[in-house]
Amino acid sequence: MTGHLDVEAVSIAYSRGSTPVEAVRSVSFGIRRQEFVVLVGPSGCGKTTLLQAIGGLVPITAGTIRMLGQPVTGPGRERVMVFQEYSLFRWRTVRRNIEFALECNRVPRSERGAIIDRLLQQVGLERHGDVYPDRLSGGMKQRVAIARALAYDAETLLMDEPFGALDAQTRLVMQALLLEVWEGSGKTVLFVTHDIDEAIYLADRILIMSAGPGTLKAEYAVTAMRPRSADFLLSEEFLGLKRQIFQSIRAEDFRNVRNNNSKQKVLLT
Repeated sequence: MTGHLDVEAVSIAYSRGSTPVEAVRSVSFGIRRQEFVVLVGPSGCGKTTLLQAIGGLVPITAGTIRMLGQPVTGPGRERVMVFQEYSLFRWRTVRRNIEFALECNRVPRSERGAIIDRLLQQVGLERHGDVYPDRLSGGMKQRVAIARALAYDAETLLMDEPFGALDAQTRLVMQALLLEVWEGSGKTVLFVTHDIDEAIYLADRILIMSAGPGTLKAEYAVTAMRPRSADFLLSEEFLGLKRQIFQSIRAEDFRNVRNNNSKQKVLLT
């Protein structure tokens, strides 16, 4: 294993009413420090559940999750989650939303201003520090969420489809911004998405999960040089990887449909 983030034979099950549901089954992988890894799979494969377990928000049924060699038993300062829903405080300005992370880390008040200014510049919001979230676009809100995550100064960012609600053009802009921030910060990123293009553009490695209960089905390395430009989206490497990953996930989608049809037949007999 890597010593940074290690997932070892992890299974996750929960109850839906009186019915037990197995979400993740015996998943193992490691992530190296400063690596950008993307988790992809069909809807319902358990990728978000697994990410939340790594964040310490969901208990695991079996196996071990280790961060820097220590078992994960709950949330920790070395990991921070970024969600699709932004989770901003609407009664706080952009600056005060970012400051919340500094308050949690007990950063002295005298040091906060310079840190916030630097983060606002990193995410391109230096002129919007005194604006409230309800006056921001979706892309700008996600910039604030990323800046606040960086303010926690955690070793690892856990990102759950953070650009899923954005329009296509804004999404491309945010992907480029995230790569720029990541390359300059030295953080480790585990990123969940259902978008194959996004996965290939961002990742060092892509992990493919099977249809639920989710298992680790395949792994693909993205060897394209960084920094990556939009031209990479039209390259031979990109299109070849997209074809392979699409076929792998499509097979899981078909398996999902067959499994669901079988369950319906059982219920009807």
